[in-house]
Amino acid sequence: MKKLALAAFVLASAACSKTDQDGAKTPKEPSSPVPAVSTTPPASPPPAAAEPAATKPVYVTDPASLPPAGTAPAPVVVGKELDPIWSAPLKTLKGEPTTLAAYKGKALLVVNVASKCGNTPQYSTLEALQKKYEPKGFTVVGFPSNQFKGQEPGTADEIATFCAINYGITFPIMEKTDVNGDNRNPVYKALTPIADAGGHNGDIRWNFEKFVISADGKKVTRFSPKTKPEDPTVIAAVEAALPH
Repeated sequence: MKKLALAAFVLASAACSKTDQDGAKTPKEPSSPVPAVSTTPPASPPPAAAEPAATKPVYVTDPASLPPAGTAPAPVVVGKELDPIWSAPLKTLKGEPTTLAAYKGKALLVVNVASKCGNTPQYSTLEALQKKYEPKGFTVVGFPSNQFKGQEPGTADEIATFCAINYGITFPIMEKTDVNGDNRNPVYKALTPIADAGGHNGDIRWNFEKFVISADGKKVTRFSPKTKPEDPTVIAAVEAALPH
């Protein structure tokens, strides 16, 4: 028995020795590390930026909604006293030089405007008049003024932006100016002596006082600031002033 046990021990030792030798001669390739698997889902790509929506004016009056003409007040017949308005040097809101001669032969509605006045919504129907009657030879001409409780404080760019964004104004607007006092704009020096139907002449009373000038430049109809552009009397005056 002792001999058999000794023989088994010798054989086992020889087998282990051979395995160690073979392992030393042929090293095993190290296994590649297994990458960790994330359990967090990939972040969604940011949504594509939406196209900016076109800016639309906030307050718009449909020209088709304007009432029919009523009866216009009798216009004031003028002569050469109105001549200075055509050649008086003016500047647009963009600072470009111009004169009202650029609009001679058209019916005009000259109006002093402001952005922070209770009458400011009149811009909407002034633009409606512009759209309706421009093809017939008519234009509104706006003169911003800050003389009435500082209700037009903006710069030229601010006024232009306000008019475009809120009312989509397309009619010409001149640079900010005085309509009363020692520095009164030459256009208003010629217009303010003309009386309205109630007999008022002289100083402009408030923002949005209106003068409708006939296409031949011989008749003027003046309206108070509170008389809205859609008033049938204003519409009648505009239609009477159109070139014939």
